[in-house]
Amino acid sequence: MTRENLVTLARHGSVAVVSLNSPQTKNALGGAISAELHRALSEVAVDRQVRVVILTGGGGAFSSGADIREGLPENRRVEDVINHRYRPGLELITGMDKPVIAAIAGPAAGIGLSFALACDLVVMGESAYLLSPFAAIGLIPDGGATWFLARQLGYHRAYQLCIEAEKIPASQCLSAGLANRVVPDHRLMDESLEWASRLAELAPLALARTKWAMRQAMNLSLGETMALEAKLQNDCQTSTDAAEGVRAFFEKRPPKFKGR
Repeated sequence: MTRENLVTLARHGSVAVVSLNSPQTKNALGGAISAELHRALSEVAVDRQVRVVILTGGGGAFSSGADIREGLPENRRVEDVINHRYRPGLELITGMDKPVIAAIAGPAAGIGLSFALACDLVVMGESAYLLSPFAAIGLIPDGGATWFLARQLGYHRAYQLCIEAEKIPASQCLSAGLANRVVPDHRLMDESLEWASRLAELAPLALARTKWAMRQAMNLSLGETMALEAKLQNDCQTSTDAAEGVRAFFEKRPPKFKGR
């Protein structure tokens, strides 16, 4: 656990589980819990023994969003809080060279929605939902929510969901491509851990380079994307893991990847 136990960090072999642990607030992201989350994400990002990360929330909720009861720190603008409290953690998720799975129970609302959609893969319990509630209190989505939703859903549907503060249930998230899997609520962590464990057996370099290529592809031209893929493919092709993968294929055995 981290310093105030507002975020827990557990390791299951090569899988790290980072869990928000403030059930009384439905894991609302105030200052203290956000700082602990950043420390936990920073730790797993550089831990070479960790190949896959699961981000989840305890107490039946992923996150209810910002802790509005906490208010703003003295002499700080909301712009500063978004950029300094939330943005670093979101960029750690998108930038770390390993897949991050969001395991969502209950609500992922407000900035919690942004943290969920920043992850590379999303597993939702069947009663979970996403929600951008800002318009209901005179605010706009933040933490990259407009970027994530517009790219996934298209402008018209994303705009409607945000201005009408409409819940997006798990089943709809799955059909819209916002979630990869929907599972029974009581199986959420088991299913997420099983999936993460299977991914952890794959070649770490290939997972990292594929993540980087996919993240960049949304902002590059076709030609730029092909050039980036070629460079990253060269990195992978000359790796020890690629040689092991070829040997294992011809020897008809599972490969043993080392991440180099």
